[in-house]
Amino acid sequence: MSKTALYACLAVLLAAALLPVNRASAQEAAWPAKPVVIIVPFAPGGNTDLFGRLLADEMSKTFGQPFVVENKPGAGGGIGTEQLARAEPDGYTLGMGTVGTHAINPWVFKDLGYDAETDFAPISLAATLPNLLVVNPSFPAKSVPELIALLKAEPDGHSYASSGFGTSIHLAAAAFEIHVGSHMTHVPYKGSAQALGDVVAGMST
Repeated sequence: MSKTALYACLAVLLAAALLPVNRASAQEAAWPAKPVVIIVPFAPGGNTDLFGRLLADEMSKTFGQPFVVENKPGAGGGIGTEQLARAEPDGYTLGMGTVGTHAINPWVFKDLGYDAETDFAPISLAATLPNLLVVNPSFPAKSVPELIALLKAEPDGHSYASSGFGTSIHLAAAAFEIHVGSHMTHVPYKGSAQALGDVVAGMST
C-alpha cells in the first residue's frame, strides 16, 4: 500500500472482527478470499468517503480482492457505524471511523445502537485531519475578528453547515458560539461535501 493512501485516510479503520474463529481456519484460507466491504458512515463526496475510496483502491491492488465502499450516512455517522457493529464478525466488513462516531456520539445520542469501546477492533490510525472555518467569498466578514463582530451585531441572523449532528465540526462551531456569546442556526448534513456545496452556493451564511 502506498504512503499516500495511508496518510490520506481520515479516521481509524475499524473491523467488526479481525481474525477467523480458530487458527486452523486461518491457515486453510488466507484473508481475503472474497470481496471486502468498507462501510463509510457518511455521504459520498466528503472526506471520509474520499479517503475510504483511496484506501479501498490501494487495498484491492495489494490483496488482489475487491474492496467495495458502501455509504451509510445519517445520525452523525451513527447509522453506518451501527451496521458495522452488527456485521458478521468474519473480517469481511470493515469501516471508516471518526472522532464523531467513536468519541462524540456515545455522549450525544441517548440510544446509540453500538458500543464504541467493545463492538469494534481497531486496525490502524491512518491519519488526522483538521477542521477549518470557511465562509462564502461574498460573506461580509473576512476574518475571525470581523466574524465575531458581525455575530454580536446580528445575533440569530446567521447559520452554519456541518457534516452532521454531533460531529466534531458541529461541536467546534458550538464551542465557538459559546466563546463569542452569540448564536447561529445549525444546518446538519449527511456529509461534508453537501455542507461545503451549500456554503459555496451561499445557502449557509
